[in-house]
Amino acid sequence: MRNIAIEAEKAGIEAYTSCQYGISTRNEPYQKHLYIGTRLGRNIHLKLGEFTGRYGLFSAYDTKKFIKQIDQLNPDIVHLHNLHKGYINLNRLFRYLKEKNKPVVWTLHDCWSFTGQCPYFDRVQCQKWRTGCGHCPQYKDYPSKVDGTASMFQKKKQWFTGLRNMTIVTPSQWLAELVAESYLKDYKVKIIHNGIDLSVFRPRKTNLREKLKLGNKTVILGVASIWDSRKGLEVFEELSGQLSDDYQIILIGLNSKQLEAIPKNIIGIARTTDANELAEYYSMADIFVNPTVEDNFPTVNLEALACGTPVFTFPTGGSTECIENGCGKIVTRQSLASDVTQLKTFEMNRNRCIEVSKQYAMQDKFREYIELYRKILVKL
Repeated sequence: MRNIAIEAEKAGIEAYTSCQYGISTRNEPYQKHLYIGTRLGRNIHLKLGEFTGRYGLFSAYDTKKFIKQIDQLNPDIVHLHNLHKGYINLNRLFRYLKEKNKPVVWTLHDCWSFTGQCPYFDRVQCQKWRTGCGHCPQYKDYPSKVDGTASMFQKKKQWFTGLRNMTIVTPSQWLAELVAESYLKDYKVKIIHNGIDLSVFRPRKTNLREKLKLGNKTVILGVASIWDSRKGLEVFEELSGQLSDDYQIILIGLNSKQLEAIPKNIIGIARTTDANELAEYYSMADIFVNPTVEDNFPTVNLEALACGTPVFTFPTGGSTECIENGCGKIVTRQSLASDVTQLKTFEMNRNRCIEVSKQYAMQDKFREYIELYRKILVKL
């Protein structure tokens, strides 16, 4: 969001950003930024949401103040991103957008916008979002004490439909197709893939092999910011018992409990915020494995490709959309060990990986958003 705003300013478009109070950033703060609500207000909303299962119904006063700020700025376009959880009153926000008839761009990063509350539903193979949620098998994950998904589905349908000028952006073809089958189907949908910084994620010369005493072992890398059940940690644990000592699994992003619990033949590394260090690991690896079971368009795949490392991934969401001939393979949990051991028989080409990654240059993706803004502004 911040980087899109910076690119917009460079293009002569004045841009403001906004997020819930308390969200931190590794980058320098954007000067034209508005915080929504307060830490206390957010905590109250989260607790009320947890006990009622109705996130998004509270924070009325904080949302009123935020809307007043928007009104004073009088923007030509309102660009929405994640509205999950407890920091904004969705009814008030969308009622305002409809009353003002402002052009809206909404970038979806998961499926939350057209379900009762779930960001993903692949693991439980649920299709209730097509007709109406309720009796949700995942309602406790959000977390919620009660299942409010039936009423929230109907409320979100009422809130999110009926805008006269909204364009939905999805980072993947997979999500675009789901939107077309949901109650958001009447809106225009544009695909703008996630992008990465190719000046950072590029092939690196590194001494990590020597430092970690890996010798000539085939290195299998996995990376996640949070290794939860969606990201497939148990798949790597299973894989570690199926491979010989000629292979070395390295996992980055583990928490302290996971570091203690993983099998001894896996090298575990805590989460790093050093993108240059991460690029060295990608460059050193022989293969990047992403056994995600729920995902949209994971940037870790792009980062690996940009460093010249082929990607093996499950046929999940949009995770396979960047995989082209010579730069990776679509695998399953059952075939993974066999596919890894046959890596050298596959026609993988590091230069091909790098070439494919150039389609996802971060600056190019930001410019796609700027072009979308311009097309909308021309029609005003």
